[in-house]
Amino acid sequence: MDIETKTIIEQILDNNTIVLFMKGSKMMPMCGFSNTAIQILNTLNTDYFTYNVLENENIRQAIKEYSSWPTIPQLYINKEFVGGADIMLELFEQGELQAQVETLLAA
Repeated sequence: MDIETKTIIEQILDNNTIVLFMKGSKMMPMCGFSNTAIQILNTLNTDYFTYNVLENENIRQAIKEYSSWPTIPQLYINKEFVGGADIMLELFEQGELQAQVETLLAA
């Protein structure tokens, strides 16, 4: 990944507490996994930022390298990689994702 692309990713993470790199937008997810991730985040009733990787091929490829995770969507909380849609769903079902967000909001 080039320095410019890495800088863009780091700026996005620095400027937003909860970030979802996804295919599409909050209003129009472009894949089932991105839609699942959006539905989970909407259920948490908290603010979050999304980045549509379909608009920038460099970011789309670099975010996979940045996280060492091969798929999209990717969720970050406080600059920490959480996981993709299936990990988000698992954490949500266990109540762990809600706990992370509540702890974050309480800080």
